[in-house]
Amino acid sequence: MSTSQRKSNVLKIALFATGISGIVAEYILSTLASYFIGNAVVQFALIVSTMLFSMGLGSRLSKYFEKDLLTKFIYLELALSFLVSFCALAVYVTYGRYSPVFIYFLAIIIGLLIGLEIPIVTRLNEEFEELKINVASVLEKDYYGSLVGGLFFAFVGMPILGLTYTPFVLGLLNFVVALFTFIQLRKVISKQDVKKITILFIVLGSVILTGFYFAEPITLHGDQKKYRDQIVYQTETKYQKIVLTKWQKNYSLFINGNLQLSSFDEHMYHEPLVHPVINLAENKKRVLILGGGDGCAVREILKYNEVEEITLVDLDPKMTELGKEHPAFLSMNENALNNPKVSIKINDAFQFLEDHNLLFDVIIIDLPDPNNVDLNKLYTKEFYFLCKKRLAKNGALITQAGSPYYASKAFYCIEKSMQASGFNTLPLHNQVLTMGQWGWIIASKDLSSQLIKENITSYNYDSLSLKWLNNDASKGITLFGKPLTDTTNTSINTLFNPVLYTYYKAGNWKIY
Repeated sequence: MSTSQRKSNVLKIALFATGISGIVAEYILSTLASYFIGNAVVQFALIVSTMLFSMGLGSRLSKYFEKDLLTKFIYLELALSFLVSFCALAVYVTYGRYSPVFIYFLAIIIGLLIGLEIPIVTRLNEEFEELKINVASVLEKDYYGSLVGGLFFAFVGMPILGLTYTPFVLGLLNFVVALFTFIQLRKVISKQDVKKITILFIVLGSVILTGFYFAEPITLHGDQKKYRDQIVYQTETKYQKIVLTKWQKNYSLFINGNLQLSSFDEHMYHEPLVHPVINLAENKKRVLILGGGDGCAVREILKYNEVEEITLVDLDPKMTELGKEHPAFLSMNENALNNPKVSIKINDAFQFLEDHNLLFDVIIIDLPDPNNVDLNKLYTKEFYFLCKKRLAKNGALITQAGSPYYASKAFYCIEKSMQASGFNTLPLHNQVLTMGQWGWIIASKDLSSQLIKENITSYNYDSLSLKWLNNDASKGITLFGKPLTDTTNTSINTLFNPVLYTYYKAGNWKIY
């Protein structure tokens, strides 16, 4: 291999690494934006668009770089190494009202650096290859790196390393490639610049390794600023960020920063979720739970000896693992997920309903709020139609439906979407102390709304061993005043018209 070819290959390897770290940086910042700002689809679109725009701006600015291009390229690589390594950590440490601004500032700066690098490498490589080959091979390596980076983030970064260590791994990759480039091509760099760059490598390498070592406690410190109570457990999966906090003897579960339950009053949520629908169904042998990986709904279902099989479908295996093994959840759910009647399926709820032909007497939908497009599909007319197909004759269904007061349009959009799929419905609500007014929609394909109400209010709940729900409360949870906002023109939520999550986002959450 000729010296020219070797130098050309070194530059292309560096650009390949830039492609990897650049795309991963986009995904890291997009994920952080979805955690801290919300609405994952919008944040991914805006972050990626912002970074691509910044890359274009960087490309334009590169024309002002005329001398010592290799030296400038190495400086850019080192700057990119530093920023990629510490981007997530910096966002956690600076958590507050200006976090969104800081995230987008990082997106712009990293995009600028990448945009500067590509044309500089192209100009450095022009003495080794003719124009058409040079441009094609340089862009090719960057795009190939983007593919590798995307695969890395999806299958290694988020599910294994998480946002704590993924940035450092990519930053170190850039650092190593910059060092490799420097070692291979240092002969064409002035002696004065070689000394400066050598010192910079030593300092920056030490800083990145130190950051890597202290990343977890620093991230925990940054996370702790988001929560009022002490964090006792947290993990990031490829689906969500799970945080468990503790105050005195009470535990609270948060997913992506949103409260899911508190051991202080979770029974005020799970008892209305389970018992009215169980007693509405003619039979109780086979129960399907979609979501509910914490196991508290299963705990309530197991109070009925008639129940023979409980199938729980949850997308995230880490959530059901916690429900089966973590002491806080074992105390809350009374070891319910380890009961031999319970079968756990790790699957997407929509996919499970499409793939299985089993019929269930009761279907309980205990999923997170529809605050993004991914969750939106699990509250659509098509989804409820699949539920209807899997419901046995004289069976019953219930779904958690958010707050009828904080997100009135979203709540009644869910009911209207269920009705559009062929269900007769009845809204329910209760004041859950840690969550505010919360609601559910109970449904039947055989009984009218009036008969649903008569059935669930006439059952003798006092015969059950319950903490909150009793005969009087069963009547109260069916009583509503007028909605706080006009819901008459609320649309039906469908796969092709996903309006629910926009209603949810536009709710009165600031009051909460």
